[in-house]
Amino acid sequence: MRRLLLLLLWALVVGAGAGIPPHEDAARVARYVAHQCDWGALATLSAREPLRGRPFANVFSLSDGPPGPRGSGVPYLYLTALEVSVRDLQVDANASLTVSLAQTPYCKKKGYDPQNPLCAHVIFSGTVDKVNDTEAVFAKLSLFSRHPEMASWPPDHNWFFAKFNITNIWVLDYFGGLKTVTPQEYYNVTP
Repeated sequence: MRRLLLLLLWALVVGAGAGIPPHEDAARVARYVAHQCDWGALATLSAREPLRGRPFANVFSLSDGPPGPRGSGVPYLYLTALEVSVRDLQVDANASLTVSLAQTPYCKKKGYDPQNPLCAHVIFSGTVDKVNDTEAVFAKLSLFSRHPEMASWPPDHNWFFAKFNITNIWVLDYFGGLKTVTPQEYYNVTP
């Protein structure tokens, strides 16, 4: 626990003051937005009637790493099979995930409406998969450092750590439409 507190303190001190990258650098913007956001809208294809096969979106807490200057870029989630969207993912793991700086002070300070392209948001598509035991250690640190309440959620719900495996990325952070970023560009950039 002491180690976790020291890591969080270091991350807050080192990470304070970092700003959004220039809009010309879409891969860095995507990594920045993913790291700044604590939750996102996850859209699945519903496996339940009467919505079977139709889009279904739900809000999930997430983290790509502890607070600080940069994260891993991998959106981690803490899930249970009791959750309605997880039931959809058990039938079809394909999903999209949207994160937006509208949830941070950035857009409000600038006077940007959440729909304004200058209030940057990123749309990921891919699959949601349970992580292995080794990766679960980092996923737990990432999520519990940003969402400490998770540690006290009911154990009989059989919570597990998962990640969003990114296959496509779109960034909207300026006027003129979406920018496409490849997963390779996204993971190779220094945020």
